[in-house]
Amino acid sequence: MAFQLDLRTLRDKRTYPLGEDFRGIAPSGDELSLTNYYFEKNGAPYFGVSGEFHFSRVPEDQWEDELIKMKLGGVGVVASYLFWIHHEEEEGKFRFDGRRDLRRFVELCAKHGLYVILRAGPFAHGEVRNGGLPDWLYGKPFEARSLDEGFLVCVKRFYAQIGQQVRGLFFRDGGPIIGVQLDNEYMHSSSPWEITSGASDEWIPAGRDGDAYLLRLKELAAECGLLPPFYTCTAWGGASSPEPLVALWGGYAFRPWVLRTNHGDHPPTEEYVYQDYHNNAVTCTDDFQPAYPPETRPYACCEIGGGMMCNYYYRFRFPYRSVDAMANIKLGSGCNFLGYYMFHGGSNPTGARAPFLNEIQVPKITYDYQAPLGEFGQARESYRRLKSIHYFLNRFGGDLCPMQTVLPEGASRIAPTDTDTLRYAVRTDGRRGFLFLNNYQDHFDLPDRRGDQVTLQLDGEALTWDVDLAGGENTILPFHLDMDGVDLIQASVQPVTRIEAGGEITYVFLAAGGMRGRFVFEPGVQINGGNEHVYTCGEHLSAERFTVEKSGVKLRVLVLSRELSDDMFLLGDGRLLFTGGVPLEGGSGGLRLESTAASNLVHVYPADGLEGLSHARRVRSGLAEYLGAYLVETAPRQTEVHAEQVGTGLYTVRIPDTALDGVKDTLLQIEYSGNIGTAFLNGQMIHDNFANGAVWEIGLRQFAEKLKREPITLRITPLQEGSTVTVESAATGRSETGKAIPAELKSVRLQPVYQIPLD
Repeated sequence: MAFQLDLRTLRDKRTYPLGEDFRGIAPSGDELSLTNYYFEKNGAPYFGVSGEFHFSRVPEDQWEDELIKMKLGGVGVVASYLFWIHHEEEEGKFRFDGRRDLRRFVELCAKHGLYVILRAGPFAHGEVRNGGLPDWLYGKPFEARSLDEGFLVCVKRFYAQIGQQVRGLFFRDGGPIIGVQLDNEYMHSSSPWEITSGASDEWIPAGRDGDAYLLRLKELAAECGLLPPFYTCTAWGGASSPEPLVALWGGYAFRPWVLRTNHGDHPPTEEYVYQDYHNNAVTCTDDFQPAYPPETRPYACCEIGGGMMCNYYYRFRFPYRSVDAMANIKLGSGCNFLGYYMFHGGSNPTGARAPFLNEIQVPKITYDYQAPLGEFGQARESYRRLKSIHYFLNRFGGDLCPMQTVLPEGASRIAPTDTDTLRYAVRTDGRRGFLFLNNYQDHFDLPDRRGDQVTLQLDGEALTWDVDLAGGENTILPFHLDMDGVDLIQASVQPVTRIEAGGEITYVFLAAGGMRGRFVFEPGVQINGGNEHVYTCGEHLSAERFTVEKSGVKLRVLVLSRELSDDMFLLGDGRLLFTGGVPLEGGSGGLRLESTAASNLVHVYPADGLEGLSHARRVRSGLAEYLGAYLVETAPRQTEVHAEQVGTGLYTVRIPDTALDGVKDTLLQIEYSGNIGTAFLNGQMIHDNFANGAVWEIGLRQFAEKLKREPITLRITPLQEGSTVTVESAATGRSETGKAIPAELKSVRLQPVYQIPLD
């Protein structure tokens, strides 16, 4: 099918600074500020990529390597809830030790050049007990989340403790903290008081004091030394979002809450249809209904669904391709700040009073969230796919920020199950820009698209792309991209990054599934020394490279398949490393490779990029010679483990003393059928899992000493076949009927996680 979009009538859009409430200056002179359309750094457009990482849900000895993984994934901002109940579970007894050590976490972010946004509450949610509020607030003679002075006194005491912990670490001090979020989803959502759960099902107020409440929290935060360039709030669902705060948005396509009363199949959602979120005249078909004219503030996100937890009544295998597809949709729809919830999973800490600091609707310990990085650091397909988009934004985001969204007629009203209409959008300044394509839909499979054409009409020219995009894929295609003075008129591949390494400039592109790479440069360009200015890549490529020259400028162009791009990591010095593992750069030990394989074939660009390193041996591979191939190896570890059944649904697993020798960690991998799996050490629950068909994994390193003395006990409860699970809210009791499916342990095994030093 043929699709056309006229870009010649692009309307004038006024961009202006938002003033002193949205500006910060560091001692170095660096400046962060905000216009009504995008963030700025030192006066230039800045595109931030943020990932949620709850430090109190991850053992502190794992923080640094996991932050490095986030940075190597293209994330530049780390957001984290401060769960009040994690820090003041008992009134007046504050804890900032161990995994609750806020200052150490922020300092590690600073060490690795990562900005920080603190989501300070007081209400947070995050599937934590009472939405993060301590139990003792329930018995106080005031209403939580209100302007009642008694509540505000308690909040100020909490804010003051935070202020003491992070003193000197704000942007104005030369530190990394650039934002503080005040409350969460105020006047939109809440959570149950777990102290009454299953009895009266009493809920924490969602709030009723409007903007005045958030503005009062802002005053309290400032009084307590929380002084970032920006204060933020969540704006979806009609939440309060007063003008001095940066309103942040999100999007979830996998929604456990829709099945609380409406049982059956989860419906396809509108999340994978392009919108125009920065246009006063447009009404969107999703829940974007801001309390302010959209063009007066940027469209920025803090909660793009990076995964989703399994709820008791909603078990599913999260499709990892949904994450980069949603990032594509948000970008094409005008988003100028991407933030994911979650980016890194975690495990809930245990409490001093309440043993489990979580909501009753979710597992008691695990908060893996099926995130791009799992709770034990597992790198998933979503992490690998997102890198290409993040590298693109880190390199070309400044160009993208000022560009407007232009949609074809009716684009925002496409039905989620429409398989005929091509989903596309353009962001442009009227001459140059990017064509966004999406062929993914949640809860519904879109077929491969073959033989489509998209034509963009610009002043004096029409640009046409042939579109053959695989089902489940998405891509971003450039037009009039400035490559060091060379005009790339159009291409059917996605820009990823630009590097300078080996004395050469190389532009890296990604050919999405189904798309064949084709480049059209300006006339006069020489490709591989010839006079032809059009280049078409071979079919079924893994990697292809060619040379572009014009007026003394010489560039390399490297085109990668989706598979090879997913394995690519951009190191700090410009080298590209290709691996099925994850490189770790910085921290303790220099450059390292984390992998579940003892023997790894690693490629690098430029080809000699790993010469002379201790554990890297040059070999030949099936890829081109400009991608140097190295074998990175360490001594393999193979440890057998067995389970002994000791009762109905009850098993013991003794972990051999050698299981953690010579490795970074070892994952206990469990396959079972049933309802819920729980793991215990000496009677203490250490992990749990709501069965969804995926392998249940437990990282063992943190339990190393106890494992020398005690076996792990696994308890599996049966699932009712054909059961009806009635859950009218997130916390009510449940009734199940049906024939029980026996609780059965199918297998247990140990998966070593290696860390191999490279230099």
